[in-house]
Amino acid sequence: MPRYKLTIEYDGRPYKGFQAQDDLPSVQGSIERAVKAFSGETLRLQAAGRTDTGVHATGQVVHIDLAKEWRPEVVRDAMNAYLVPEPIAVLDVEIAVGDWHARFSATERRYIYRILNRKSPPALDRGRVWHVKKPLDADAMDAAARQLIGHHDFTTFRHMQCQAKSPMKTLDVARAWREGEYVLLEFASRSFLHRQVRSMTGTLAEVGVGRWGHDDVAAALEARDRKACGPVAPADGLYLTGVKY
Repeated sequence: MPRYKLTIEYDGRPYKGFQAQDDLPSVQGSIERAVKAFSGETLRLQAAGRTDTGVHATGQVVHIDLAKEWRPEVVRDAMNAYLVPEPIAVLDVEIAVGDWHARFSATERRYIYRILNRKSPPALDRGRVWHVKKPLDADAMDAAARQLIGHHDFTTFRHMQCQAKSPMKTLDVARAWREGEYVLLEFASRSFLHRQVRSMTGTLAEVGVGRWGHDDVAAALEARDRKACGPVAPADGLYLTGVKY
């Protein structure tokens, strides 16, 4: 039974998250319906990550096992045809080798968070950025973000309903920079806790507007207490941009 690796892009706004849910729109449900429409097979896909309601992706990775062997480009084009008019696109399809698994074989997941930092609200980017009116010091945010890099107990930045067995995670990348009216944050790790990226982003934004200092971020991390976290950034600006294997 051939296994196919699919790289997916989607706008998360119309969906109640990636994971399939009964009677609720989900990215997973839409992809699985497209698979059934072109192949006749009912299946449950496996994904590198399960993004929350409203979170987007430019590089989500999933795999599907099909009884029949198809050329990768046929799978890609057929699925895209059946996904119209939903804001989901299959960017690439490959035949997986050996026991490769979209979730368990992943060695890094990378996210970008986009903040529109100006007085005027977004028109074209509405629902795709976090609009922050107060000026942000991206350099200060970047310096504070570096304190989060490494192997830590991230309980402070862990959602109370997180189902991970341990709060210990290794954050390999945490940085912030400005591009015109946008402040961008990037995070990379083998895996993340539930809402960890949005929690870290909201905390770093407090540094950006001057309400927090670098020491406050270090103290929040050290506290290992959810109450020490800053405001949680909204889902709008978060993108899963890539998965490494």
